[in-house]
Amino acid sequence: MTEKIVQTAGRNQLGKFAPMFAHLNDDVLFGEVWNEEAIDVKTKCIITVVSLMASGITDSSLTYHLQNAKAHGVTKEEIAAIITHATMYVGWPKGWAVFRLAKEVWEEEVPELTEKDRYQNSIVFPIGDANPYGQVFVGQSYLAPVSTEQVPVFNVTFEPGCRNNWHIHHAKSGGGQMLLCIGGRGYYQEWGKEAVEMTPGKVINIPAEVKHWHGAAPDSWFSHLAIEVAGEEASNEWLEAVSDEDYGKLK
Repeated sequence: MTEKIVQTAGRNQLGKFAPMFAHLNDDVLFGEVWNEEAIDVKTKCIITVVSLMASGITDSSLTYHLQNAKAHGVTKEEIAAIITHATMYVGWPKGWAVFRLAKEVWEEEVPELTEKDRYQNSIVFPIGDANPYGQVFVGQSYLAPVSTEQVPVFNVTFEPGCRNNWHIHHAKSGGGQMLLCIGGRGYYQEWGKEAVEMTPGKVINIPAEVKHWHGAAPDSWFSHLAIEVAGEEASNEWLEAVSDEDYGKLK
């Protein structure tokens, strides 16, 4: 028979202020649910960690349940696999947040986050790897496929100051591109027009045969989803880089 779980935190902290809540916490949740024998305690620890992670809770309560999981036999390798698996369903930023707490609980040194890591934690879609089309960009950019079926969708991320060259999406009919801004701050500009600021939630529709560029603001990372619009005899023509003088006019 496993050791009975006993909890007194509810009464210790809220016994006088909220006696019913204290009773439900100590006697029902931990007294009955946690001691129910159909599921072993280790499995309950794992379920609780994933439930809190999915809810976006990364405060001391999650630290407690991570410690509880470790105390009931969840190994470092197991918790790493559990968080990785759950991240695929609940979101990348939540995974990063829980990993930082888990590494402290399993007594691993937490490495200093890079600027790329910090920015990754602020957006939903992965940044990906260095952009293989970097030769037509000024600065460092990254590319990550979001969908490769039906309608191809790619996340393009620009480091501060990075932008692509002037270019044109050609098509005999249809064609063009859509940009869905998802993080940071950037700019889109058509030839002969003022630049348009892009922030999360903004959608840019780019018709075929329009010369344009897009990229990050000088002081911010920036990401957008790029969606190629189907067209007849569609192609892309890359042109000259955006000059430092013109780009320097942006704020």
